[in-house]
Amino acid sequence: MIGDEEAIGVVLNRLRRAHGQLAGVISMIEQGRDCKDVVTQLAAVSKALDKAGFKIVATGLRQCLTGETPANSQPMTEAELEKLLLALA
Repeated sequence: MIGDEEAIGVVLNRLRRAHGQLAGVISMIEQGRDCKDVVTQLAAVSKALDKAGFKIVATGLRQCLTGETPANSQPMTEAELEKLLLALA
């Protein structure tokens, strides 16, 4: 994601949103809120994190395909890429 300011901004916004949602979940638990409400908000946090992760992977793949990777970085092996994608699944 080095050099892709737009993608970095999108990811950071999603992570900030997830951070706020997670703080809300913690507050809800401390307040003794209904389990259904807590789980719903926790699912929203999880989805926001997933979207951030997929954006990072998609940006990295685009950079790889277009040759925009930094000179000091090594290309990922197939096994490394597979492991990365499975971590998000």
